[in-house]
Amino acid sequence: MKSVCVYCGSSDGAKPLYREAAKAFGRALVAANLSLVYGGGKVGLMGVIADEVMAAGGRAIGVIPELLVNKEVGHDGLSELHVVPNMHHRKKMMADLSDAFVAMPGGAGTLEELFEVFTWAQLGYHQKAVAVLNIDGFYDPLISMLEHTVQEGFMRQAYFDILQVDSDPAALIGRLQRYQPPLQDKWADRRERV
Repeated sequence: MKSVCVYCGSSDGAKPLYREAAKAFGRALVAANLSLVYGGGKVGLMGVIADEVMAAGGRAIGVIPELLVNKEVGHDGLSELHVVPNMHHRKKMMADLSDAFVAMPGGAGTLEELFEVFTWAQLGYHQKAVAVLNIDGFYDPLISMLEHTVQEGFMRQAYFDILQVDSDPAALIGRLQRYQPPLQDKWADRRERV
């Protein structure tokens, strides 16, 4: 594993501990000799983690769509900044450049990006780890909802287990490095019934 894609908010959130956790995760990435791949902005948690990675001597690669260069204020102090035509190109490039995916606290965009790569992992489009840095229980309601989908028969436990969860940055990186994808074929049970 050489690089980790981090999805996170373009705002700081309501609690100072979100900024502190973003800094800690940035330092943990550098300590593990991992590059940061992220959305390319210099505001909010995006800017915090990128600044921390760069300050610690690490490598930060940003990918930002043309439309958002001014809105998210494209970061001009990165190792690399790729300006792409749209969100589809952004997400594809970020996925291609990354060996694992982590969602920190964020809004609808962060959740959408997390669920896309989580779904891709279930379908076998990639074998990369997908995780959440569960700062101060931020993702507890989401995890409960996903457990509910398993209980209600809409997701297998093996696919729920793809999602790695930890509140400690270094521990989460360790989980990413040890991750083994499930061996099940998502559609095997349907073929057996045909």
